[in-house]
Amino acid sequence: MTSTTPTPMRLRVASLRTGSPTTFDLRPDETVRSAVAAELDLLSLRKLRLSGALIPEGRDAWRLDAVLGATVTQPCVVTLAPVTTRIDEPVTRIWRPESALSHPGEGSEIEISDEDIDPLPDVIDLRAVLSEALALALPQYPHAEGASQVAEALDDAAAPEPDEKRPNPFAALEGLKSKLDQDPEGGESGSGPV
Repeated sequence: MTSTTPTPMRLRVASLRTGSPTTFDLRPDETVRSAVAAELDLLSLRKLRLSGALIPEGRDAWRLDAVLGATVTQPCVVTLAPVTTRIDEPVTRIWRPESALSHPGEGSEIEISDEDIDPLPDVIDLRAVLSEALALALPQYPHAEGASQVAEALDDAAAPEPDEKRPNPFAALEGLKSKLDQDPEGGESGSGPV
C-alpha cells in the first residue's frame, strides 16, 4: 500500500526541480477551509482542491497550471437564502524575477498582456493562490431559486404611482399664481393702490 504525502501549502522556489514540473494536489483540511470561507464571507466551503503543476519556464521563471475545484455556499443577494455552487476553474499564474519584468519609463505607453505575471517570490504560497483564484471564481450575485419573483415583487412595491395619479407640479404653480392674482394683499395682482 502506497501512502501519499500531502502537498505542502508553501513551496520554496530554490528547492523546485528546474528540469521537470513539480506536481501538487492541495486538499485543505476543515480548519483551512473554514478560514478561507471566513475570508471570503461564505456560508460554507466543501471539497476545496487545487491540483496541477509548477512548470519551469526558462532559467528563472515558473508557470502554475492547475484546476480549482470547490463547492461553496453563499447567501442569495435577494433573499439571503443559502445558494450552493460548484466551481471548476482553470488557474494559471506566471512568476518571473523582478529584473525580467519590464518597468516602463514615466509617460511611456505600455501594452498589457492577457497573462498575469508576478515577481518571483522566494516561496510560492499555494494557499494564497487558491484563495485568490476562488475569490475570482465566486458568483458575484448568487440567486436562490425563486429569487427573481421576490425581486420583481419588491420592485413593484417600490415603484412610484403611475404619472397620471401624481399632481402636475406646473398645475400646482398655476393654482398658486391664480390665488395670488385674486388676493389684493399679495401685491402681485397689480390692482392695489400704488
